[in-house]
This record gives sequence, C-alpha cells and structure tokens, in this order.
Amino acid sequence: MKTLFKTILNSIPRPILIRLSYVARPILALWLKGNTYTDPIDGKSFRSFLPYGYGTQRNNVLSPSTLSLERHRLLWLYLKNETGFFSATKRVLHFAPEQAFYKRFRNLSNIDYVTTDLESPLADIKADICNLPFKDDEFDIILCNHVLEHIPDDTKAMQELYRILKPGGFGIFQIPQDLSRATTFEDNTITDKKERAKIFGQYDHVRVYGRDYFDKLRSIGFKVDEVDYTSTLSQSEVETYCLAKGEIIPVVYKTI
Repeated sequence: MKTLFKTILNSIPRPILIRLSYVARPILALWLKGNTYTDPIDGKSFRSFLPYGYGTQRNNVLSPSTLSLERHRLLWLYLKNETGFFSATKRVLHFAPEQAFYKRFRNLSNIDYVTTDLESPLADIKADICNLPFKDDEFDIILCNHVLEHIPDDTKAMQELYRILKPGGFGIFQIPQDLSRATTFEDNTITDKKERAKIFGQYDHVRVYGRDYFDKLRSIGFKVDEVDYTSTLSQSEVETYCLAKGEIIPVVYKTI
C-alpha cells in the first residue's frame, strides 16, 4: 500500500501535487502519522514525508503538515538555535514569504514583520527587489530565500538588500546552488522552457549559482558566513528532520 501511494504521488505533476497538498494537508498528515521523521517547525512526526521536485522528484522531502522542504527546516533550526530571531525585538523584512513560515512569523510578538514581493498574495508591500521602497538602514533582519536566481540583475538586487539592512543586522539569502561549480552559469540565449528547466533547475531560473556566489555578496559589501549547519548536527538529526546534508546557509552581515 505504501509503495502504491508513493508511485501515485510520483506520477502527479508538481503544481497539481502542491495544490492537492494544501487542500488535503490534514488528511495527509493524519494518514502519514508515525515516528520515523519529524518536522522541527511544528514538531509533528510521520512515517514518511511526501515527494517533491521540478522534473525529477525527490522522495521523502515535503512535510505533510507544514509543507516545508529541506531548506525550510534547516533555516528554522538555524534561526531557532543560533540566533535571537524568536526572542529579540527586531524589524524583519521577508521576501516572497514561504507558507511554512508566514503565519508563524506573523504571530511572533517580538518582531515587526514586513513581507514583500512583486506578485505573492502574502506580500504586505508589492515591490521590485531592484527598486525597493524602503529607507536606508531600515531592517535588522532580511530573509530573501530562493529569490535571487529569478532576478536578471542580481547585482542591483544585492545592492538594494545591502542598502536597507541596518549596520549590525543580518540577512539569510538562500539560493539553489551547485557547489561543484566554481563559477555561476547563465545564458539567456536558451529560451526553450524544457531546456532551461533541465539546465537551470526551473524554467524561470536565470542562472545556476556556483561557489562564487559568496564572493559576489562580499563584493557588494556584506560580510558573509558560509554556514554548513548540517555539519553541526548528528547524522540522526539530519535523517530525522529530512535535511540535505552539506547545504550551505549564506548568512550575511552589514558591519558597523
């Protein structure tokens, strides 16, 4: 039965699967309830997570309860264990807010939480990341995750992020990254959507970031920590939380 269920899930196109997941989340969470894997965001445990992926699906990565992926759970653990995000009084800007975080962050009494995006219905302020309507040095914390790979002029976007971050503040700018690449690759002459999805991971990504991503952030002025947070966790924790071993969290700072 379990194998049949996975086969059916893997045969469903990703956009349809995600829509079904939102509608059927309580049913899926109840059906998959178990003790093998745990979502640290809400503490609920399951016998398996759901498959997810653009094109080639990854098995056991999408939480049935929060719909978080590996990167969301890793970020949650880092924010909870290594920062004052959940306790300190801060003004926070969140780009393209993820469903796994949105209500939880909105309900935190310690942060002044602002969301922004050009299209997201969850955005308080509709804005272009390359031309933001915020003052210089306005935010203590900026979360901008899996956004920059969609932006043609990522240099301008990074400059805007630097401008609005307070001195002494920090940001987390996760991106899909190929750590086997020394340099970032982009080619706007490739226009076929299937070919772009094959090369860039998604048809609407404009580049594949390599290891030089961190140096590009430094060239803007940020101090950058390349945090391999999974290396600080036990193998049991990595497996239980269904994390991607070796994923780097780019933590950036605007020094005083």
